[in-house]
Amino acid sequence: MGACRGYKDINMLAIQLLNPGGVLLTFSCSGLMTTDLFQKIIADAAIDAGRDVQFIEQFRQAADHPVIATYPEGLYLKGFACRVM
Repeated sequence: MGACRGYKDINMLAIQLLNPGGVLLTFSCSGLMTTDLFQKIIADAAIDAGRDVQFIEQFRQAADHPVIATYPEGLYLKGFACRVM
């Protein structure tokens, strides 16, 4: 999946640029990217960067963008705050 590779590459580069203790804020607005997959991509990006991350906060779209139960792709906006070690 090309989009996954793009998310991994950009997060890896950002992680490499941050000093230890720095915080990465990263988001995806794709309805096809699940929260679990996005978190795994960030973790894999950290491994490729030779660093570790702590997931310190998780974000999702505001309440004025509700998700219909039969359309999980409606949960399109997701993000994480990660402390880079």
